[in-house]
Amino acid sequence: MTLVELKQLLEQTGYPVTYSHFNDGAPSVPYICYRTQGTENYYADNKIYQEVIPVDIELYTERKDLTAEKKVKDALQDKEINYEMVPEVFIDSEKLFLNTFEVELR
Repeated sequence: MTLVELKQLLEQTGYPVTYSHFNDGAPSVPYICYRTQGTENYYADNKIYQEVIPVDIELYTERKDLTAEKKVKDALQDKEINYEMVPEVFIDSEKLFLNTFEVELR
């Protein structure tokens, strides 16, 4: 799956989606930002055998929003994309909750 395909998948949640950040300020919540985290490639015979791109998918909400979380989970599971969730964070300066889903694109 490519980053373009991942964006299209996340847009199926019905929430605004962007890479890294919204240039003109964030839209109303919930919204999703995603960004790459370098690579974790597999090597064989001094060549890249398989490219692996870790991606963080960040879901921002104004309260604990199980419906929004489920939409992201369902979208990922429907395409058989495995994910891990890191502990939820409350961003006090923004008054928003942040749920991060870690995935790997291959």
